[in-house]
Amino acid sequence: MADLVSLSVYNHYLTSYASKGTTSFDTHKKSELRNIYNSIIKLNKESPLYLLDNSSESKIFAIDLKEDARQLQSTIASLGGLDEAALLKKKEAFSSDESIATVSYVGNSENAIDAPTLALEVHSLASPQVNMGNFVPSDLPAALKPETYSFDLNINDLNYEFQFDVRSTDTNADIQKRLTRLINNANIGLKAEIIEDGEGSSSLKLTSQKSGLSSGGKQVFHVSDGETSRTSGIVEYLGIGDATRNASNAEFTVNGVPHSETSNTFTLDKNYRITLNGLTPEDGTPVQIGMKTDIESLTANLRQLAGGYNHFLRSAIEYTQKHPKSNQLVSEMWHLAGSFAEPLSEIGMNIDESGAIEIDEDMLQQSVLAGNIEKDFDQIKNFTKALFRKSGQVSLNPMSYVEKTIVAYKNPGRNYASPYITSAYSGMLFNSYC
Repeated sequence: MADLVSLSVYNHYLTSYASKGTTSFDTHKKSELRNIYNSIIKLNKESPLYLLDNSSESKIFAIDLKEDARQLQSTIASLGGLDEAALLKKKEAFSSDESIATVSYVGNSENAIDAPTLALEVHSLASPQVNMGNFVPSDLPAALKPETYSFDLNINDLNYEFQFDVRSTDTNADIQKRLTRLINNANIGLKAEIIEDGEGSSSLKLTSQKSGLSSGGKQVFHVSDGETSRTSGIVEYLGIGDATRNASNAEFTVNGVPHSETSNTFTLDKNYRITLNGLTPEDGTPVQIGMKTDIESLTANLRQLAGGYNHFLRSAIEYTQKHPKSNQLVSEMWHLAGSFAEPLSEIGMNIDESGAIEIDEDMLQQSVLAGNIEKDFDQIKNFTKALFRKSGQVSLNPMSYVEKTIVAYKNPGRNYASPYITSAYSGMLFNSYC
């Protein structure tokens, strides 16, 4: 039973968070890691001994809390960095038509003033390869002998062989479902899915997760069973051997100069991270890519700060029904924001009854344009730094907000460091496997 609990938490972590990836703010200097280590030592030294609620719900709650805090930290850090001079001074890029291209600035803030304005025309988008199989009656028995079949799949210059059994009772849908699970679980850069035509027939569709073609390439993947080790015939039967749509590159011009990329998201001139979403209209009007003014960038940073705070607060409030101790975190967040309510409200960032920040867009714009924000900017920075510190505390010890029973307090003056607190969190995913 304990194995199932740990496995459910492990799967929750992978499916909910593993795909989010990391940012440049998830890397740390030795001095920063040393500070984290020292904080853990101090935390463990002063903590009493207690028994945790060992349910899978509590474990998932702790993971959610830590990841939400980590996300808030990344949001704050992305607003120009954590240095006093750079905080809330992230430079923002603009696109004149986000239905065609969205953009973010990825260069150094010092070089933002020199970042050029570009005219972008999109002629085609990058697309993946698709092999659309034959439509066969879903519920009819498969016209294949009961055997062990196999086929070969080449993708990213690697060869894979897939083997599976066909039973006498298998329908076409059974085989398609089996192959869909087999290919998707292999995680080799290929997505398999079943397409139904609404008339009782279905087809196995294979799509490459990678778009575009590298130089000299003709196909992203190739499926065959001509020289496979077991019984052949499944590729022809399902019709998955031929590409029904070849992969293609994104084709576009920047200031009239032709460019080609294998993906619709790419970095240009080390300044802009561009994602292509559509094609330039027939009239040929290009999309303008460039930098926002300092006023526009500051306004965007404040909106992003409020959004990050609100997301974290809403998540904490959602936990309160099943995890009452989360009320403590909600109360702490309300108190933190409330202590800065006056300077925030003076620029149009108002604290509502739930503790969330509501932005009065007109007042915010007027405050920034009139320069009124400058007199309160230090207080806004202080709020941002306090929010970052709080999210760091939650990230360091989410177990502080999990239901637990105190067993014994440590002897005052004779405390010693132990790995109890951090082991409770970091070891709970695997405590049943050792």
